[in-house]
Amino acid sequence: MSSLALALRLAPYLSRGSSLRQTGLHQTKLRDAGLPVLAFGTVTALLLTVAGGSQVFWSWSDDIAGTYQALAVVAMVLLVIPLLTLGASAARLAARRRDDRLASLRLLGASSATVMWMTIMESTILAAIGAVAGAGLYACAAPFLGLIQFRGQAIGSHAWLSVPSILACILAVCLLAGASAALGLRKVVLTPLGVRTRQTADGAHWVRGVIAAVVVVFGVVAMGMLSSLGAFLVIIAVMGSCFGLALLALNLMGPWVLRLQASSQLKRARRPEQLLAARTVLESPKESWRQVGGVAMTSFVGVFVGVGMAVADTMGGSTSDETTLLVRDINTGVMITLLGSFLMVACSSGVNQAAAVLDRASTLVALDRVGMPQKLMVAARVRAVMSPLLLVAGISAAAAAALVLPLAGPALLTRPVVFLTVGAVFAAGFLLVRLALAAGTAQISQVLARPERYANMDS
Repeated sequence: MSSLALALRLAPYLSRGSSLRQTGLHQTKLRDAGLPVLAFGTVTALLLTVAGGSQVFWSWSDDIAGTYQALAVVAMVLLVIPLLTLGASAARLAARRRDDRLASLRLLGASSATVMWMTIMESTILAAIGAVAGAGLYACAAPFLGLIQFRGQAIGSHAWLSVPSILACILAVCLLAGASAALGLRKVVLTPLGVRTRQTADGAHWVRGVIAAVVVVFGVVAMGMLSSLGAFLVIIAVMGSCFGLALLALNLMGPWVLRLQASSQLKRARRPEQLLAARTVLESPKESWRQVGGVAMTSFVGVFVGVGMAVADTMGGSTSDETTLLVRDINTGVMITLLGSFLMVACSSGVNQAAAVLDRASTLVALDRVGMPQKLMVAARVRAVMSPLLLVAGISAAAAAALVLPLAGPALLTRPVVFLTVGAVFAAGFLLVRLALAAGTAQISQVLARPERYANMDS
């Protein structure tokens, strides 16, 4: 029997394997299916909304159209890269709880190809369900999106994407889910015994920091050379690439930064919650990054939003009708970009916080049985998430400021409106994460109230 055929036959048993032995069936299904589907649906809806709004600008061909198109590219990069990152996190979330069972199959003789196909199929199916739901949400939102005004008139039907474009977006989300699940499965394929006995370490090498620093420096140099490139399309391509690569570099560097901070906090820990929080981050820096990475992405966006508002403020005194419309449109664009970024943070934080508590449910039950107070568990959980926020947000904002400095100049970048905007973005991002964390820690009481549902989840 081929690996694909065997995977098709085993997949139904894998999906219900542990839930048949648990009385908490709906919690297991929520964790393994509902949360990733919600994340994929949000990603697809926002991707389609961003694409639908951006295509309006590319339908114009007059003298000022290039300005709108450049702004559209910036907005798309600032939103699409974090959304793709959220999609990849959702795919890893979909596969995380299957690692133990897949590793057991490997130890029982299943080939790596069989395990790979099983993971890709299940993640892709969840992504497809979420993507179709997201497309439906976009269809409901598109009429309202058409009411937004640019250049003095509503964009109307231009906000609607063609059916092939929508299908292409759904396919892209499914491919992203399959690829991310396959990449996340490497530790199961390579070391099934280590995964099954929980001996594998989720490290973050210093090379990540070096690569990120090189990318940011390269981006700053490239942004300083934009005026010498000449061709408008080349300028847009270079600018969009610099912003996109910087966001990817921050996502690459994040786990390493969190590991460094947690190692330092572990050495200086004086209270139990400090020790537990540092150990939680060191156990899986990548997972910890996924819980706070949304704020880092939003902080990056916040710098550009602040600069955009500063540009609009400096142009506000013009009496030209065309300039007045441009100023109004810049303000509209930065608000939409910021709203999309906050929606991404809310979804990312909510999904990852809920998943983190459910994934550690058996550990929480074990700690409760040895006498650890619930108050201490909550305090450690809050500290593990909130402690790195200021650091990652600051680094992200600094990277964005370095990239935009060659374009905006020190005078524009240091205007009060920029600092006020970035400060407001910080505060809102922290608040969203704290609310999501409060909802997640509230689940600790539910877990400890019914410990029999979770005590043997790893068996």
